Amino acid sequence: MLKVGLIGTGVIFDLNVLGYLNREDVKITCLCNRTIEKAKQKKEKFNLDPNISIYSDYKEMIDKEDLDIVEILLPHHLHADATIQAAQKGIKGISVQKPIALTLEEADKMINTCKKSGSILSIYENFVFAPHIMKAKELLDNDYIGDPSSIRIKTAIGAKGGWKIPEGAEIWRKDPKKIGGGQNGSPILFDNGWHAFSLATWFFEEDIEKVFAWAGNYRGLDAPAYVMFKYKQSKEYVVPQYGNMEFTLLPEMNFSDSKYYPVDEFIEIIGSRGIMKINQGTSIGNKMSDSEIFPPIVIIRDGKIETFKDFEKDWKHSFINATNYFIEVVKNNKEPKLSGEQARSILKFNLAAIKSVEQGKEIYLD
Repeated sequence: MLKVGLIGTGVIFDLNVLGYLNREDVKITCLCNRTIEKAKQKKEKFNLDPNISIYSDYKEMIDKEDLDIVEILLPHHLHADATIQAAQKGIKGISVQKPIALTLEEADKMINTCKKSGSILSIYENFVFAPHIMKAKELLDNDYIGDPSSIRIKTAIGAKGGWKIPEGAEIWRKDPKKIGGGQNGSPILFDNGWHAFSLATWFFEEDIEKVFAWAGNYRGLDAPAYVMFKYKQSKEYVVPQYGNMEFTLLPEMNFSDSKYYPVDEFIEIIGSRGIMKINQGTSIGNKMSDSEIFPPIVIIRDGKIETFKDFEKDWKHSFINATNYFIEVVKNNKEPKLSGEQARSILKFNLAAIKSVEQGKEIYLD
């Protein structure tokens, strides 16, 4: 049985923990949170073993506990240190929340330390495990709309509804060094935007050659924001592959029926034979995604429109699937879907976009 420890018991814990429940091959043996009382509350909320250990210092937990898996659910600036501590202890499976780190240098230290210790480093990206997103990828891989040539990801960010983020969790996001660096950082592109940067590379399975980005400034947020990019071409395509991402603010839209964040994503992929539209992301299961005119997947191909809508409509399933997948990766010593190296490439893309905003020019990713 794999012994699991979770570091950080904030709001995202409520989703990350789900995949570890009701499995006979894993057991949560310890929790860590700076405020011990919060960890105790989560232990009771999810009916965890009353005898599990609780720590306020993750270094102490890593040192004292004999773990097979550790989930790092900490703010971005603590990812590198916690990962390195876990790898040096020889923990086999290390799962880290996005983004992998603040800098490429930090990411390199994490990757190299895990390689030396034989630890499996996986960056947690639940979006790629959402049932409808997995189906969309399957259709693309099976050439359903032909050779994909461009992708457009629109992230709509509301201001009302969803779960409440603790005020303390927002304080560090105001420090530019902890949200992308540079003079201002980027709370939109570096934090919320990571999912879009990740999906853009995962769908096409290509790294990025160059990027140009622009961002506004609305009430302290670097939004609306727009990112354009060109893929590297590792093989020959029908037409060169490009993409764009748009981050739009909806200050008057109420996501009160969303159990999670007041955010949703809409994706359009154009191929040589057709178009795929993916509706629903973070808020899958809200009133809009229940509408007949917003099925999860729409395909326009050969003069016909097809819809795919028989999916579990709750964002939590993407977390459960992601965690179950990671457990199997650790058990079978496999390469994870989003390895440290892959996450480093996404980070490089992400930081290049922020650099482009600051410098007002196109940035090439060497």
